[in-house]
Amino acid sequence: MPAELPPKPARASVRRLTRADLFLFFRTIAIGVVGGVVFNALNLPLPWMMGAMAATGGLTLARVEMAMDSRLRTLMILVLGVFLGSAFSPEILDRIALWPVTLAALVAYVFVSTTVVYLFFRFVAGFDPKTAFFAGVPGGLNEMIILTQAVGGDERQVSVMHTTRIFLVVMTLPFVFRIIEDFDPVLRTFGVEGATLGALDIVMLAASAVVGFYAARLLRIPAPHLTGPMILSAAVHLSGLTSAAPPVIAVAVAQVILGSAVGARFAGLSFRDLGRILRLGGTATVILLVISATFSIALQSITGIPFGSLILAFSPGGLTEMSLVALALEIDTAFVATHHIARISVVVIAIPLLFRILDRSKPRDEDI
Repeated sequence: MPAELPPKPARASVRRLTRADLFLFFRTIAIGVVGGVVFNALNLPLPWMMGAMAATGGLTLARVEMAMDSRLRTLMILVLGVFLGSAFSPEILDRIALWPVTLAALVAYVFVSTTVVYLFFRFVAGFDPKTAFFAGVPGGLNEMIILTQAVGGDERQVSVMHTTRIFLVVMTLPFVFRIIEDFDPVLRTFGVEGATLGALDIVMLAASAVVGFYAARLLRIPAPHLTGPMILSAAVHLSGLTSAAPPVIAVAVAQVILGSAVGARFAGLSFRDLGRILRLGGTATVILLVISATFSIALQSITGIPFGSLILAFSPGGLTEMSLVALALEIDTAFVATHHIARISVVVIAIPLLFRILDRSKPRDEDI
């Protein structure tokens, strides 16, 4: 049996904050900003989000308490959803005919990845079957925690493994692209250059955020905070109603807040736990990336879609984080974001059904 993680902190690091938490909140933001400034000064890719993740994550492991308001994080996701939607342009209509092929392959990718990584966590890491199953699913962090809690698995282990996966993917892929493809991170820090904001543009963008979110939630679309605003923003941009995007400073702030929230999720761990976390979470991440690369190479030969677009679309990072990476690298943001939304949809709809089928296939006295 593997060594257990330390007990879960009494208070979540990402939660609805009160006045008593203001000092921790402002300290977390300040640390995230410093990390972003340092990464930006070092000319590193996606500096504001990655710098904030590294700074808050490192100090959290050093037992410096962090706190991020979940409502503010949600607001920043709305902003990013609108921003990502502004990356959609009429040119995507020329490429969209190939998307059904890659979307169908994405379904196969989810099931193959889940099976292989489940086997790793079950028989190498020694997790119990329920925890191993949901730790192996390449799905969203929040969705996996909720599903794990519902079946009685160890949500602490699942949370740490998924947080580690997202952290490692976001921290490594931009560097890989910089080395292999010679991307310039300075020019691609924010991606889309929006037009000057007028009163009508502000109304359109705000409506995309608010109406898009509530419509997506009403329709039960996965990750409504991001997908709703992105879909509606894409619609108003494709229709020509506006060509504006949220101000760059707003997107920079959003990246700092989201990056700080990811780093703060390592609360309760220490550098002593880091070796085991990197060994298990890092190995699972490598397995997922190898599977992603295999699918990407095969699909490139079939569809002719560039490998860079495919690897980002099939990478096992978070929806919000990978959409930002695509935007920063100027790699077909619409294609990448759409495929990550599809991945989350498959995970939310199909994976619980798969788990029930597997659960029923076991003897009643056997725990799965």
